[in-house]
Amino acid sequence: MKKPIGILSPGVALGTAGRAMCSKFLLMALAIFFSFAQVEIEANSWWSLGVNNPVQMSEVYIIGAQPLCSQLAGLSQGQKKLCHLYQDHMQYIGEGAKTGIKECQYQFRHRRWNCSTVDNTSVFGRVMQIGSRETAFTYAVSAAGVVNAMSRACREGELSTCGCSRAARPKDLPRDWLWGGCGDNIDYGYRFAKEFVDARERERIHAKGSYESARILMNLHNNEAGRRTVYNLADVACKCHGVSGSCSLKTCWLQLADFRKVGDALKEKYDSAAAMRLNSRGKLVQVNSRFNSPTTQDLVYIDPSPDYCVRNESTGSLGTQGRLCNKTSEGMDGCELMCCGRGYDQFKTVQTERCHCKFHWCCYVKCKKCTEIVDQFVCK
Repeated sequence: MKKPIGILSPGVALGTAGRAMCSKFLLMALAIFFSFAQVEIEANSWWSLGVNNPVQMSEVYIIGAQPLCSQLAGLSQGQKKLCHLYQDHMQYIGEGAKTGIKECQYQFRHRRWNCSTVDNTSVFGRVMQIGSRETAFTYAVSAAGVVNAMSRACREGELSTCGCSRAARPKDLPRDWLWGGCGDNIDYGYRFAKEFVDARERERIHAKGSYESARILMNLHNNEAGRRTVYNLADVACKCHGVSGSCSLKTCWLQLADFRKVGDALKEKYDSAAAMRLNSRGKLVQVNSRFNSPTTQDLVYIDPSPDYCVRNESTGSLGTQGRLCNKTSEGMDGCELMCCGRGYDQFKTVQTERCHCKFHWCCYVKCKKCTEIVDQFVCK
């Protein structure tokens, strides 16, 4: 009879030790697996609705709310409940996320970190696990995007639970101007965005004073800053009525600001974001107490930004190798700063654009195509 081959064969004592060692390795393997699983779970985000949104496919509505909500990656349990209750809202959550992502990429197009999306689940990758000022901006602008999309969907009659704005008439509006056009329903958009976007953070339970609890407070603060920026930038819009454009009468309503204006305002908040830390009572306080405390419209962060110059898998930095840069600029888009002192390569490329455009009666514009060879510069 053959003896079994392996670490358990040479005797009972060694077999017992082998079983203990095997159990130890098994426990270690399980710990590693669950740690990776936790990272994977936390990496998923409702932002994925902005890059891969199945609710825009009409066929998912036929099979009801349950299958639809189960198809949406990145939703927390609270967000799934809201999905079941407000199925028609989910398309506009996705549109809001997409608006926020696009605005983030516009605002940071000339920065070392340019808000690149890396996959369809975490969207921005591991870089969002760091509580940096870039993460602060991303949370704020995406929350703002949801307010923007939901408010407009209400006005356009796309949602069953809201309609035109019911905002009160501004006190400074001239008495002979009418108030009551169909305005963007920013009150509803704000409330629903707060309920949905903040749900993930409010569901998480961590020990008081822990890093995770600080991140929750940071995320909630920046979500609110984004929503308030949309709310505060909304303004009165009016339309003239009267014979031959005399504008003897005006009808006015509440209207969202162009989202680029929201992005510009949040970018300014990013530049002046406040560094925070947890105090002994589990509250966020400023690292430098000499500065004024941040308001609900300011951005806050708890971690320094990682080095975005070089690719780093652990931080999620993609680096700047291969990025286009401006040789003549002294700003962040300039080759010296963008390339982090590594130098750059020069190459020539052919660009084609419309030129010599002429208006023809009636009514079209005809253009020629012009090509030119231009120099471009890429970071080493």
